Amino acid sequence: MEKVRLGIIGIGNMGTNHLKSIQEGKVPEIEVTAVADREDGRIAWAKEYMPAETFFFKEGSDLIDAGVCDAVLIAVPHYQHPQLTVYAMEHGHHVLCEKPAGVYTAQVREMNEAAQKSDRVFAMMFNQRTNCIYRKLHELVTGGELGAIKRVNWIVTDWYRTQSYYDSGSWRATWDGEGGGVLLNQCPHNMDLLQWICGMPDKVRAFCHNGKWHDIEVEDDVTAYLEYPNGATGVFVTTTADAPGTNRFEITLEMGKVVCENDRLMLYKLAENERTFCKTAKGGFDTPECTVTEVETDGVNEQHVGVLKAFAGKILRGTPLVAEGVEGINGLTLSNAMHLSSWLNQEVEIPFDENLFLEELNKRRAASRKKEGTGVVFDTEGSY
Repeated sequence: MEKVRLGIIGIGNMGTNHLKSIQEGKVPEIEVTAVADREDGRIAWAKEYMPAETFFFKEGSDLIDAGVCDAVLIAVPHYQHPQLTVYAMEHGHHVLCEKPAGVYTAQVREMNEAAQKSDRVFAMMFNQRTNCIYRKLHELVTGGELGAIKRVNWIVTDWYRTQSYYDSGSWRATWDGEGGGVLLNQCPHNMDLLQWICGMPDKVRAFCHNGKWHDIEVEDDVTAYLEYPNGATGVFVTTTADAPGTNRFEITLEMGKVVCENDRLMLYKLAENERTFCKTAKGGFDTPECTVTEVETDGVNEQHVGVLKAFAGKILRGTPLVAEGVEGINGLTLSNAMHLSSWLNQEVEIPFDENLFLEELNKRRAASRKKEGTGVVFDTEGSY
């Protein structure tokens, strides 16, 4: 096989972006041979845009059954991700799934078990892992040179959205349609990066405010406190209502701190381990010597195209993926824990009771309101 024949299931905002990137030749080892979408208007657009030999379907399962592709890219509303992933792998297809992996971890756990039984390639569209800043941050923090993590703070409030954005789709910002708000739509990348770089906390206490700034039923403002197994603590803050917003990721370690902000990575490096200095310094107000430098990166930031290239490379040559599909459960575990903590108004330990989470989610789904979308399409990073 010289090229991977890809079927794209869902050509909303993100599916359309992926389709255009491939058709523009940015991913030379992939060709799109089939497209599926339930919206007639989107299929009509795709028929005008794509070659005549392309296959078109209404349902993703029909595309999979047709056998006209080797792999599928799943870019549909969140609840359908695990179901379609499992169905595709059972029918011999490789799978690249958009974030998040699903809405609740029990559902994703079943998907991961199916993937591990399959010999097909399974990848997640965690495109922020291709960002040179986050790749270097991961290298610095996990490399050991800076010692153990002591504190994590991430303020990511540059997700500003208007009411019109939320009104643009009938499934958007509803418990039954989307399964959550800012945590599940805008922040899956942040949830993934947080655990990828810093590891998983074992305790979470979160405050998720539903419809605080918009007329929606899901959360648009979140503050969460995290505790890690080694005693480190963290705070994660996000919202879709701050203008201007902030994106500052700061990690304090025994040998200093690293700060990611405004596309720059700053390293504050101590001359001596703070834990050693604290115990041996003679003066009560002494502070360890510190040097501040901007960390150089390789400058490469291929985003979605990088994930697609790696997906093709894994299928054709066995080269590494950007993110293994089974890793999708990790970031979702974080957001599920935050939701559950807020719903129960108490601290939640990880692992948590997945059945309890689903029970609480289903209560909210049952009361979820139905709404009509405007049909407006918003082409934005981090959401469909």
